[in-house]
Amino acid sequence: MNDSSWGAPPQAGQAGYWGAADRGPVQGAAPAGPTYDAPEAQQTRPMPIVPEVPAYGGDQDDDRGAARLSGPLFRDQPPQARPYDTPQARPFEAAPQNPEPMPDAPQPAPPPQKKSAGRDLGAAIGVGVGLGVVIVASLFVVKAVFVGVVAVAVVVGLWELTKRLEERKGIKAPLVPLAVGGAAMVVAGYVRGAEGAWVSMALTALAVLVWRMTEPPEGYLKDVTAGVFAAFYVPFLATFVAMMLTAEDGAFRVLTFLLLTVVSDTGAYAVGWRFGKHKLAPRISPGKTREGLLGAVSFAMVAGALCMEFLIDDGAWWQGLLLGLAVAASATLGDLGESMIKRDLGIKDMGTLLPGHGGIMDRLDSLLPTAPVVWLLMVIFVGSG
Repeated sequence: MNDSSWGAPPQAGQAGYWGAADRGPVQGAAPAGPTYDAPEAQQTRPMPIVPEVPAYGGDQDDDRGAARLSGPLFRDQPPQARPYDTPQARPFEAAPQNPEPMPDAPQPAPPPQKKSAGRDLGAAIGVGVGLGVVIVASLFVVKAVFVGVVAVAVVVGLWELTKRLEERKGIKAPLVPLAVGGAAMVVAGYVRGAEGAWVSMALTALAVLVWRMTEPPEGYLKDVTAGVFAAFYVPFLATFVAMMLTAEDGAFRVLTFLLLTVVSDTGAYAVGWRFGKHKLAPRISPGKTREGLLGAVSFAMVAGALCMEFLIDDGAWWQGLLLGLAVAASATLGDLGESMIKRDLGIKDMGTLLPGHGGIMDRLDSLLPTAPVVWLLMVIFVGSG
């Protein structure tokens, strides 16, 4: 566009052409021909050259219209509304990029959710009752049968633990020497006491070292380390249950041990589920609360006082209070310890053998570290008898 184009009417195909019949002349444009005299022309400032801007925003739309004028023709002329500069006259123009957001309609508040136990409670109760019947029946009928039940639980627990270690960490702890040595360890603890348990533990660890030598040396250290840990964690701690059974009132000592551990876990669950607000160890086990720990201590101390008073020969209620306190502490630490292992392995349960509970190891987690505590306190309070 240049200065000479303002004196002649626009032609078809040029910028500013709208057509004679449908659009009419451009508003604000100077009429054709000389209209002003020379003095007025001298006082009028020349119109600056304005670059043409496509009306529809693209080169492909040049045939639809002419260039827009960005302002009035003369400085002293007030701006006028352009007939083609309205939303109705710009059907091909893009919509605003950031329209004003519409306020969201108020949403109804979600209904409060009920607390969930996270497991099939009915299946858990049924399996727990079934296990209790088997344990109590074997405990009071033939003690040797109960020792066999403990040995089977140890072997299954070792299988679950070594299987998860291999699946999640690639650690191949030798299962055969662990299973044979673990079962022998429980029997030795019942027959020979603490001396038999320690000797069996040492022989099992040696068997793990030798057995692993039959495979390539890569990973030897981590495999045997995990094997020795598994031998101590599962069968060696379980031998203290068999050692409790050797006393004259051994069946009642084992029953007291089992009752206090179960009552501690039940008290922690019941109180924590109903009143729990403050996390006990959120990085290890987010479900455990301080209120649950207080529930475990309270329930276990009451149950300990009753058991020592009515089940254990020469026992006293105050001894039961101390025993219950110790059981609540050891059971909680044992539960947290296995939670630490499972969190490191990235699993929820060690197995699926027991519906509603997980695996055998998920039931032994609080029992195993509690067994030596109860055995020792029983020996201190009423003797090894």
